[in-house]
Amino acid sequence: MPEDKDFVLVHTHVSSDGDIPQTALSIPFDEIADHLDELPGKDAKSMLYCRSGNMSTTAAKTPVTLGFTNIYQVDGGTRAWEAAGYELIRE
Repeated sequence: MPEDKDFVLVHTHVSSDGDIPQTALSIPFDEIADHLDELPGKDAKSMLYCRSGNMSTTAAKTPVTLGFTNIYQVDGGTRAWEAAGYELIRE
């Protein structure tokens, strides 16, 4: 993860088995509509992720339909992150 990243990293999985480093928010995918005020803004970049990509895909639809223009997701989620050799932060 670059130190000078220009996006907010949001974990959307309901039960976390680990976070990508520098994750700023944990918002369950099915509660994203109730937490839109926590995202940095409609034009700011937000990167959503979950374990496989399914929950983050569902979560991304809500802000996009409400005019957020820079919503992205980690393709393959934390499974792909670990498969690429990167570590997750586990508590």
